[in-house]
Amino acid sequence: MYLGLDLGTSEVKLLLMDDAGKVCATAGEALSVSRPRPGWSEQDPVDWWHAAERAAARLRERAPAEWAKVRAIGLSGQMHGAVLLDTAGQVLRPAILWNDTRSAAECATMMATLPGFTGLAGNLAMPGFTAPKLAWLKQHEPAVFDRIGIVLLPKDYLRFRLCGVRATDMSDASGTLWLDIAERRWSAPLLRLTGLDEAQMPRLLEGTDPSGTLLPDVASAWGLPPGVVVAGGAGDNAASAVGIGATQPGEGFVSLGTSGVVFVVNERFRPNPASAVHAFCHALPGRWHQMSVMLSAAASLAWVTRLTGASSEAELIGRMVELPDERLLAAPLFLPYLSGERTPHNDAQARGVLFGLSHDTDAASTCYSVLEGVAFGMLDGLDALRAAGASPRRLAVVGGGARSDYWVQLHADLFGTELVTLEGAEAGAALGAARLAWLADGATEADACRPPALRRIFSPDAARADRLLARHDRFKRLYPTLRESFPALA
Repeated sequence: MYLGLDLGTSEVKLLLMDDAGKVCATAGEALSVSRPRPGWSEQDPVDWWHAAERAAARLRERAPAEWAKVRAIGLSGQMHGAVLLDTAGQVLRPAILWNDTRSAAECATMMATLPGFTGLAGNLAMPGFTAPKLAWLKQHEPAVFDRIGIVLLPKDYLRFRLCGVRATDMSDASGTLWLDIAERRWSAPLLRLTGLDEAQMPRLLEGTDPSGTLLPDVASAWGLPPGVVVAGGAGDNAASAVGIGATQPGEGFVSLGTSGVVFVVNERFRPNPASAVHAFCHALPGRWHQMSVMLSAAASLAWVTRLTGASSEAELIGRMVELPDERLLAAPLFLPYLSGERTPHNDAQARGVLFGLSHDTDAASTCYSVLEGVAFGMLDGLDALRAAGASPRRLAVVGGGARSDYWVQLHADLFGTELVTLEGAEAGAALGAARLAWLADGATEADACRPPALRRIFSPDAARADRLLARHDRFKRLYPTLRESFPALA
């Protein structure tokens, strides 16, 4: 048996998988986020550990026979968070999370200070990444900064508690802005930008490497046998890719979760920082991936459901699909930048817009505007990936938005690419973490990373795409027209 442990922002999830790749049981424990100031987002790392302990106890009760057979643990987690420990391994302050925007000014300073920054880092400096958070800390909390013994990423704090090892994997390290992603090693020039050195960084591993074994007291407390291996693991999106079998160049997925992601595997490092594409190491050796990220995908659907007073997202979509085509073509255009945007604009101050309201605009047509606007934003992200050389053949769709066949088909029409939904893909990053544990225990990639069974295939409709792309052209003109007006609103 193999245990996948996924540290999300809202939940710690544990998953048990057998050596045939079958998911046997899962358990989760909710997490809360602290927002002490506007734009700030923090969690206490110790709370992650206690949540993992509670989830482990629940899973052990649920599947005691399977639990006793665990041979390895894989880790995945929310990326970019800054977990600061002193030299004794004590947490110095709450972790600053991926969706914290306090370090926007530091991002600009970092890129201006180091010529060729994007060529080395392969990515723009954005407030979500780890390094700008440390630059902010150095200026605003120098007493804490001076005590830093090591900086860990969120899932790697759990590794430290599980096996006493200070390590991270290549995919998660890629989101720090301290990694030379092409060479898969820490970069001294990038570290110097934030006043740190390699001694304060965790040891680098591939996601399939063993990182250590459970500490005896942890193994005893969790009811696990001695010698259980902890795998290198992965950042959440790379782990999700492993979970759906996206391991070879051209394979990937579209995630319609709270945020939206287009993820494509590459055989080499293919950066496109000018369009805010993320170019990272994959969790598997010798591979990289590109990723476009929009900050409000399914979050936009949740927003319009609240706004219209609909009883549920499904009920609102059900009303929307009854609209005739002429109502859809006359619906307002929606810019889905409710939380700012990453790809392709890298604009934390961008805001959502409904453009073209009329007396005929109702809840159903507004729902369509939102679904279409998110799909347009995802197409912009895919176009940025294609401009950097990505050539996806077929993409799986994961996340809560995958439950809407209408929304998935809308994306297929716009992308001009076949999209599929998969059986069991909702297990997501936790399943990928369990597969990485299996690989660390000696499994072959062919066995451990088999794609799940197809649930449904969505082929592009060229005639519908022509109508959609005409509206997409008008959508693309809105952001540059309004860009200078957003800072006053933000």
